[in-house]
Amino acid sequence: MAKPATSSQKVLGPKSFIIFLALLSAFVPLSTDLYLPALPTMGRFFAVNEFVMNLTLILFFIFYSGATLIWGPLSDRFGRRPILLIGLTIYMLASVLCGLAQNAPQIIVFRIIQAIGGGTATTIATAIIKDVYRGKQQEDTLAIVQSMVVISPALAPVIGALLLQFISWRGIFFTQAILGLTVVIGSVVYTETNRDRDNASGVIKSIGRLGVVLRNPGFSALLVTFSVMSIVSLAYISSSSYIFQNTFKLSSQMYSFFFSFNALGMLLAPLVYIKVSEKVDRIKVIYTCFGISILGGVLLLACGALSPWTFALTQFPATVASSGVRPPATYLILKQQDQDNGSASSLYSAAGTIFGSVGMVIVSLGQQHPVLILAQIDIWIGIFSIVALFLSLRFLKAKIKL
Repeated sequence: MAKPATSSQKVLGPKSFIIFLALLSAFVPLSTDLYLPALPTMGRFFAVNEFVMNLTLILFFIFYSGATLIWGPLSDRFGRRPILLIGLTIYMLASVLCGLAQNAPQIIVFRIIQAIGGGTATTIATAIIKDVYRGKQQEDTLAIVQSMVVISPALAPVIGALLLQFISWRGIFFTQAILGLTVVIGSVVYTETNRDRDNASGVIKSIGRLGVVLRNPGFSALLVTFSVMSIVSLAYISSSSYIFQNTFKLSSQMYSFFFSFNALGMLLAPLVYIKVSEKVDRIKVIYTCFGISILGGVLLLACGALSPWTFALTQFPATVASSGVRPPATYLILKQQDQDNGSASSLYSAAGTIFGSVGMVIVSLGQQHPVLILAQIDIWIGIFSIVALFLSLRFLKAKIKL
């Protein structure tokens, strides 16, 4: 790992530092995927329909994205460490409250609080990477952390389904509270990496830096272009438990295995990118990922509804594409902004979550034909992304740093 990162940490060693960053980055998937197998059971327990239970996902992502817009600039002003400690403590306490919820409105509210606290994690993890690493080393670190992060979607549903064999859905949220405590401890021993804090700026002025970053045309153009791909991944995540368990009549345990198969694509794609990027231009890799998403959507449209295996196999290309594009996309977006790392990371996290929430809403409204809806999302988002990237590079060529 990078020498500056290890030398600046008084307690965390090279590997521990990367694991800490990966845990922070994994907070969103762990906050969703761990309890995905329990969603149908929770719906029956609270006697509410699928859309109401999906609000625990949709509103989580909406408030999470809003929270990131606050925590990131505050970490530029006050430092990464104190903001992490505050946010993660809120997350931990909210997880306990989720486990104690007595009705659907309560768990929806507690999930919102959980989202607000968890909003510190991914944003600040990305800002820390930009604080510490430079150039290719930064891009490789983003890919390594991303590959470790997507282990959580592969394992979380399996663990969640296994836990459901011994405990109720409430225990899933208590498990999240333990996870929160673990990362709080990591934040206590983490040594501050933000050396450029503006201690003279007020809170309002710090948050106002979001506008400064957004006025950077190169940053804004790429932000929209790459964040749209989150629609693909989150539409699948939010609908997968219902498709496998309700449409294909699988058990929660079998669902977790099928979900993990697709999550392997998320794991392998960033690792493959590290090797491929040594010989192939990153822009070509990005275009290829968009094309793979379109191809996957066509296959899903043709035969995805036939069986759980055809669904898993035809969704796999889009899963790989959405994960493979993330390391180069994150690197290119952050490269456009030389300062305000926290604000830039906040906007990137928020944009991805907002677009992802749109995907969740779309697939929730198409409950009768979720596989068909997913196929069209994969196709049209892939097409949009290709066109948007082409136009961004053509019209803002002088302002976009490659």
